[in-house]
Amino acid sequence: MIIDKEAAFGEVIWTPDQGTIDSSAVTQFVTYLQGHDITIGETYDDLWQWSVDAPERFWELFAEFSGVRLGGPTGPVRTDESMPHTRWFPGRTVNFARHLLDGRSGTALVAVSEDGQTRETSWEGLRQEVAALAQHLRSVGVQAGDRVVAVLPNITESVVGLLATSSIGAVWSICAPEFGPGAVISRFSQLKPKVIIAAPGYVLNGKNRDCRAALAEIFAGLPDLEHVIWVSEHTDVPVPDPFVSSLKWEQLPTDAVELIYAEVDFSHPLWVLFSSGTTGKPKGIVHGHGGALLELLKMLTFHTELQPGDRYLNVASTSWVLWNALVGALGVGATAVLVDGNPTFPSVDRVWEVAAATHTAALGVSAGFIHACAKTELDPATTHDLSQLQCLQVTGSPLSVDGFRWVYSHVGDVWLASMSGGTDIVSIFVGGSSTLPVHSGFIQAPALGVRVESWDMDGDPTQGKGELVVTYPIPSMPLYFWGDENGERYHDSYFSTFPGMWRHGDIIEFSASGILIHGRSDSTLNRNGLRLGSADIYTVVEALPEITEAMVVGAEIGAEGYYMPLFVQVAPGIEEEDARHAIISAIRLQLSPRYLPDEIIPVRGIPHTRTGKKLEVPVKRLIQGASLGEVADLGAVDDPGLLEEYASIAQQRSTALNLV
Repeated sequence: MIIDKEAAFGEVIWTPDQGTIDSSAVTQFVTYLQGHDITIGETYDDLWQWSVDAPERFWELFAEFSGVRLGGPTGPVRTDESMPHTRWFPGRTVNFARHLLDGRSGTALVAVSEDGQTRETSWEGLRQEVAALAQHLRSVGVQAGDRVVAVLPNITESVVGLLATSSIGAVWSICAPEFGPGAVISRFSQLKPKVIIAAPGYVLNGKNRDCRAALAEIFAGLPDLEHVIWVSEHTDVPVPDPFVSSLKWEQLPTDAVELIYAEVDFSHPLWVLFSSGTTGKPKGIVHGHGGALLELLKMLTFHTELQPGDRYLNVASTSWVLWNALVGALGVGATAVLVDGNPTFPSVDRVWEVAAATHTAALGVSAGFIHACAKTELDPATTHDLSQLQCLQVTGSPLSVDGFRWVYSHVGDVWLASMSGGTDIVSIFVGGSSTLPVHSGFIQAPALGVRVESWDMDGDPTQGKGELVVTYPIPSMPLYFWGDENGERYHDSYFSTFPGMWRHGDIIEFSASGILIHGRSDSTLNRNGLRLGSADIYTVVEALPEITEAMVVGAEIGAEGYYMPLFVQVAPGIEEEDARHAIISAIRLQLSPRYLPDEIIPVRGIPHTRTGKKLEVPVKRLIQGASLGEVADLGAVDDPGLLEEYASIAQQRSTALNLV
């Protein structure tokens, strides 16, 4: 490999060698296509172009290449309806769990608890646990289409729950236990679940957290609940007496039980993933067995280069879509590494420690995590054996140039795959390929099979900054939103701006160096007609040693007013005035005076959703005069008290500046 640890913005910082290219899944798939009399160029760009020019053939042959068993009579790959009515592989059957479980041997799961204890589960052992739970679910009346939900951390039982539920054809949904009861009820009450799997407590930051009172409130808010399965092995909190029938996990049958898979339609509901729920009722995003399976396999095969036997660690809670991707690693024969508790406790170094101890080949982290590491004295390459690490995936927000440099200076010779996608499609729109060079600050390429473009607001393609638009359907687009009977909410979320085209709500830019994501378009700064990406400001401000984290919002006030404050968490030991001077100087030098905020406001911290997204839009609405209850479900945010402080700040600023 060729590495330039000091590459500037847009410069090549890593280049794959020929051996990496020759052994890649991209090259293997091109060879596979040649066996089907399809001849294209040998580069990733050639493959991508073919995949979007002949999408039906791409997905059909990729399913064969991946060994996906499709039952039913062969027929058209997709229906002719335009988005959002397209259906893929109509008349074909599949089962998500079958593909992940059948015919595999070796280690399926490595579960690491917060205190460092490790439990390995073989594929045979996993199949036995899934069979036992599936049999019990059937015994309490769970059938295809029924809902099974869970309030569990990132543990083996969570994976078993998903696979057992999907093996039956029932519908799965899960929340992390740190969610407030109101946030859980606002999600699960929509589903009317028959069974819930829950832990009476969980461990976080070295402490046992008691969930019994919260669970009692949750159970009371789910009137259709018939049965509880308790998972208590990972906590010292005892199991309470429930108000419905219950069973402890350890009471599941241990005798040999046959694992039975329901053959379901390709588009049969698999799970419900929920939006952040910071504004209004969380959207219940429903994906199908076949669509989710194909998209996860594609992402992990081509954009992660996972091989059978590889270890895959993605730092994600069970409420984040990346947890589903972590489980999906089983589908390529890889081992999923599950990390319970806080993966950065007692420090961010723990992630690297676990990656080394578990011989992780592909590691998924957030850009925020990399930026946090860059502000420390960490040097994982010298303190840990990361010789097995081949791919470092980064998502959640744009990764700065300094983040790229830190990785290649302190982690080593790895393929850094920055990517962007969404819960909406349980996959990525743009990401990486190990066959392409990495340009500092840029995402490498559009994902295979995804015709993604940048459009201006008139609906015309542009090479500049524009709306991220997908102009051709992909298999994992939602089947529907739960409870959205006429499809109006689904349509309004993606298809109302450009009829028949998917508008995701991100600002994207294509260039010769790669792809940039400039943040959400609904939180895009628009001062005097100039559209500014919040990510541009974060790249500059969060690189400063004086700043731990920042959040900028732009609030339209009345017919003509506009207020753009920058909230900053000042690093320990730094004077606020020194931080202000550093921010102003950096923005003037690296961006433009046009990016200077109207006010710099030091705060205790930056509020996020439970899955780590900054709460830009709720804070914007607070500034515009909305009440806290209108803009956010406090149970869905990481620090409810912090958001209450922002509400107070917003009220003070509104009064002082006569904004409302």
